[in-house]
Amino acid sequence: MSQTIEAVIDQDGKVQLLESVQLTEARRALVTILDDPPTDESNLELGYLQMAQDEERESEALEWAEAALGDVADEPR
Repeated sequence: MSQTIEAVIDQDGKVQLLESVQLTEARRALVTILDDPPTDESNLELGYLQMAQDEERESEALEWAEAALGDVADEPR
């Protein structure tokens, strides 16, 4: 079954898919380069994807969030 997945291609030709794809085995793909630049939403999704792939940054963000929740839980009401 064919699927269409949105992606962004940078100036160096590196392709970044904007959603995850799970395949049971390798597949061929066709790339169609559109005339219009990525939308702000596409750039935002790409940024989130890149941040999520940075394990050290994600770990630090999780630690910070858990510490902030602890601080809020300790405040008097």
